[in-house]
Amino acid sequence: MNRENARLGWLFASPYLIYTAIFFLFPLLWATYLAFTNWNLIAPDYDFVGVQNFIEAFFSKSVRAAFFVTYKFLVMFVPIVIAGALFLAVIIHALPKFKGLFSVAFFLPYLASGVASAIVVNGVLSYNSPLNIWLRGTFGLDIDWLGSTILAPLIIALMMAWKFAGYYALLFVAGLESIPKEIYEAAAIDGAVGWKRFWHVTIPMLYPSFYTVSILAVGLMFGIFTEPYVLTGGGPELSTHTWQLEIYNQAFQQLNAGYGTAIAVINSVVTFGSILVFRKILEKWGAKHGWE
Repeated sequence: MNRENARLGWLFASPYLIYTAIFFLFPLLWATYLAFTNWNLIAPDYDFVGVQNFIEAFFSKSVRAAFFVTYKFLVMFVPIVIAGALFLAVIIHALPKFKGLFSVAFFLPYLASGVASAIVVNGVLSYNSPLNIWLRGTFGLDIDWLGSTILAPLIIALMMAWKFAGYYALLFVAGLESIPKEIYEAAAIDGAVGWKRFWHVTIPMLYPSFYTVSILAVGLMFGIFTEPYVLTGGGPELSTHTWQLEIYNQAFQQLNAGYGTAIAVINSVVTFGSILVFRKILEKWGAKHGWE
């Protein structure tokens, strides 16, 4: 029976395993090999160059910019999107009715095309947009929103927070719905009401939701492409230049596929290491509040 159950389990799991092997495992192995070659994406022949691509990437100004820009986005995006998602979740949870309707409404930005959203934002912030015309005419302010090394990353972070806050809010709503009322009643007896109850009871009890949302948000920052590509192209002065932009530029614009693949491998290692560190920090915070 155990062998039959095992065969049955492998049978049911086989579609996903085959899909994973074809679209993830084999490309990963192939990409790892290409990272050590000088393939130009077109020629049928290419040479094995060892770690030359990785050494070149290590000393590359644009790769270093992608490394630091990612963490800059992370510092801006993660707190904003978590605060926004939690705020929306608290509102939805407190509604007496129509929770599903409002949940869907806040979720809709997540379904919007990143290209379409970026084009709209670009139009709103353009020099001759109604917003900038009003600012110049009323306050004498002539702001180059996407030409500033400070404002451009912030605008992209806010745009992405708008897009993902509704999605992450659903995870927080699920967490709020799962908190037993008895805990709040016990906290009220101990004098924890209002802000104290929210900070010392609700926030710690939302640890599973915080864990999930934080990991998703951190991982997202290492795969940004659409928004900076459409809005700034990585500028100004590489202030919005991300890993994915660097990979795209090297592999598909300059046809340095081997070098671009090496950067992708480095990106994967940095992403994995960053998420691992962030996960350990979250687990320590959870253990401090009784989550093991």
